[in-house]
Amino acid sequence: MVAGSIVAGSKFAASTTVPIFPDLAGKVAVVTGSSRGIGAETARYLALNKVKVVVNGRDQHALDQVVSKIQSLGGEAIGVTADCTKHDQIDGMRQRVEEQYGGTDLLIAFAGGGGPLEPIEELSEERWDSLLRENLTSKFLTVKCFLPGMKRKEAGSIVLMSSSAGRAASRASLAYSSAQAGVVMLARNLAQQLGKDHIRVNAIAPSAIRNERMERFMSKEQQEDVARSHPIPRLGEPQDVAAATLFLCSDSSSWITGVTIDLAGGKVMV
Repeated sequence: MVAGSIVAGSKFAASTTVPIFPDLAGKVAVVTGSSRGIGAETARYLALNKVKVVVNGRDQHALDQVVSKIQSLGGEAIGVTADCTKHDQIDGMRQRVEEQYGGTDLLIAFAGGGGPLEPIEELSEERWDSLLRENLTSKFLTVKCFLPGMKRKEAGSIVLMSSSAGRAASRASLAYSSAQAGVVMLARNLAQQLGKDHIRVNAIAPSAIRNERMERFMSKEQQEDVARSHPIPRLGEPQDVAAATLFLCSDSSSWITGVTIDLAGGKVMV
């Protein structure tokens, strides 16, 4: 794996070494929103830790590519298409996982999407509802669907994707940032409810992560300006998120629950 470019002179490059947590070997992980970008990299990191990975998204071709890449590295993965805003499709994915692997140990709910900055006067009720459903309700539905099986195992780790937009005021979409703040509270409340069942729930809140959209719509100069705005002057990389997720899934974080890790290069300090 090759790390992306960083601002000239920075000493804080993303690690190219995949962390290995031996306790993860043999576990089953469902990673929603993993057909590309952060989710795909997280699925790859899990597979390199000998986790059986269920890759999820709405684009079958993209899922096939992620699964093929993991298998080429010697990992085990299957791809399951499902829209995580629809309970029946999530339940179909759950049934597939239970039929093939017997259940889920690690639930990583990353599915979601952003939107353009809109003044509240121009933000329609339909757009508000759509962004909350994509980014908050999708997590609620995913956890609700998979939780009974995890409770039967009396063990597990859940990691929810939030965003720095939900941790501090920014120029992000009002509906998107409100949904991401809701994810943080969802993680806290679930952590309180599920500790007695030996299930931990945490969230991660990335800032500016290099991805396909950024590469498409931002020039190199604009990316460097964004990088310099962080105390650690570089953009985040998908592997930064993947490594943090592995830690939260592993026994190395066995007494951590209800927290949100800010993957923001120091830009967000809560």
